[in-house]
Amino acid sequence: QVQLVESGGGLVQPGGSLRLSCAASGSISGIYAMGWYRQAPGKQRELVAAISSGGSINYSDSVKGRFTISRDNAKNTVYLQMNSLKAEDTAVYYCNADKLHSEYWGQGTQVTVSS
Repeated sequence: QVQLVESGGGLVQPGGSLRLSCAASGSISGIYAMGWYRQAPGKQRELVAAISSGGSINYSDSVKGRFTISRDNAKNTVYLQMNSLKAEDTAVYYCNADKLHSEYWGQGTQVTVSS
């Protein structure tokens, strides 16, 4: 089993910044990618950004140029730096970890962008 613990969500004004963290523990061997997804009320969960064990990165078009995903392998932690936040970024953000035959999810952290 892999445990994922997110932190860093909160309330921020439009144009502001937040940094999310996701710490992985447990059976982390074999994780080949980690990423961030989000789910807004009434909408499906969608990929925000993902980073592979080899360092390949993928962003959704809606966050390109504003969000940056990174990982600290020594700390088994993935980060999502979110800049120039917009109201439409409001959602619950979930950390995800993929292994060959399974995937794991964190509990989610709320991000609210509002004035």
